[in-house]
This record gives sequence, C-alpha cells and structure tokens, in this order.
Amino acid sequence: MQNKKITKREIASIRKVKLQEHSPIHAAGPVIEPGNWEKYDPFLLMMEDKFQKGAFDVHPHRGIETVTYVIEGAIEHYDSHSGEGGVLGPGDVQWMTAGSGVVHNEVPSEGITAHSLQLWINLPREKKMTAPRYQNLKGSEVPVREEEGAVFKVFSGSSKGVVSPTLNHVPVTMVEVRMEKGAEASQELPGSYKGFIYIIEGIGIFGENEVQGANGQVLELGDGGNAESEIAVKAEGPLRFLLYAGEPVKEQVVARGPFVMNTEEEIRTAYKEYMNGTFLK
Repeated sequence: MQNKKITKREIASIRKVKLQEHSPIHAAGPVIEPGNWEKYDPFLLMMEDKFQKGAFDVHPHRGIETVTYVIEGAIEHYDSHSGEGGVLGPGDVQWMTAGSGVVHNEVPSEGITAHSLQLWINLPREKKMTAPRYQNLKGSEVPVREEEGAVFKVFSGSSKGVVSPTLNHVPVTMVEVRMEKGAEASQELPGSYKGFIYIIEGIGIFGENEVQGANGQVLELGDGGNAESEIAVKAEGPLRFLLYAGEPVKEQVVARGPFVMNTEEEIRTAYKEYMNGTFLK
C-alpha cells in the first residue's frame, strides 16, 4: 500500500502582538486583525485582552462563535440563552455559539485582572441563525495526548488519535501544547485548514522552515496542500502555545460591530431587532 503524502507545513509569517491601553482597566491587541477575511478564513479576528471589571458592558452577538481562553485570572460570564453564569479560570475555554443571537458579558472577578484570548469564528450561511449554544471546557477535563516532553490538551478536533467531544459547526482544531526544553513534537492537520499559533510562554522552532518564535508572537501557518499535513515544533526551553486551525467557510463576510453576516441587509436587520427588543429568538 502506498504511503500517504504528508505536507510539512512552514511558517508563512510571524508578528509580535502589541497591547495598547484603551483605558486604565483595559489593554488589548490584535492577534488576528479583522478585515483579512480570506487570509484567515474561517477565523475573523482574535484579541488579546488584559482587563478588569467594568471594561466591558453587556453586549450582543449574531452569526459567529467566540472562543475565549483564559491565560491568567478569572472571568465570570453570564448569557441570555441559559440565564446562567459561571467562572472560567486559567487554562479554561468557553466555546460560545452566538448563532441567531445572544446577549452576554464577560467580567473579571472583583479586584482581579484577567488575561485572555478571544477568537471569533465565522459561521456559514446555513448556520448563521442556528440556536445559541455554550460549551464550557475546563482545561483539567479535556482529552490529553502525551508523548516524551510534550502534553497536548485537545479543546477541539483531534491530535494523533486523541479526539475532543467539543461540538463544532465549522471543523476546527484547537490544542494547547506544553513542551519541555529539547522536546520535539508535531500536530497533524487536514491540508485544507488555515491556521496559526500563538505563543504564551517560552521559545521554540516552528515549521519545516525552522522559524524561531517567542512568547507574545503569532505565527501564521503556511499552505497545507491538498491532502494531510503536519506542523513540527521543537522547544528551546519550557514552551507553551495554542494552535488553532479550521476549514475555510469561503463566503461573503459583512461585519459591523458584534454582528457578522453575509449581506448588509442582514446586518441592518440585526441592529433593528436588537434596538426594538426582538433580537433574542
């Protein structure tokens, strides 16, 4: 039987994420800048935030999923869909499907500065108005793949046979990886997936072209070809990073504020419904 050809992915670009102070209680910087819809499809944007209680108010979303990863601190969340809340701690993830519409807020606990990453994933046209859904993924409870000097926490998708039960409308792989100095490991991905790596701690060598990346940097993955692919990593010291990759939606994106739809008319409808009180289905 002929072996399947696996594309060894390179790193296409690398950039330092810079946080800017928006107020005395909020600093933020783009990991993925909005507007590059085709380049990062299905991902719309990712923001790194350091914030305290009062930085954000209650706000709506429609047409997207948000994936919030807590680096440090604690975030209390409340949503209109379930009428309930909860607390996310370091290493935890909330996977929120806004779909037809939610009104929610994320608030650091009193006196706490939260440090988080929030990713927006586009929903395809047939899923824009799907029922809202919340999945709270505790870092201590997600499936784990372990090999020598490396631990992969599988928040979504799979890693070398370890499969996450997280429900996806768009196929997405999300893994948190911790590696010891000198360890080498790789993550497999469908070749069609687009993706990126964000380094939380340490320094490593990434990709077939052996790019050095350090904490606070985002690395865009190169093309994966038409079949299977993998991205290789070697840790030059203790290393911690997140890898996100997903299947492109390949649809028109119209984004205004917290709403992402396919047409201007759908955006106007979302704002109208929110203003007149008919937003929540």
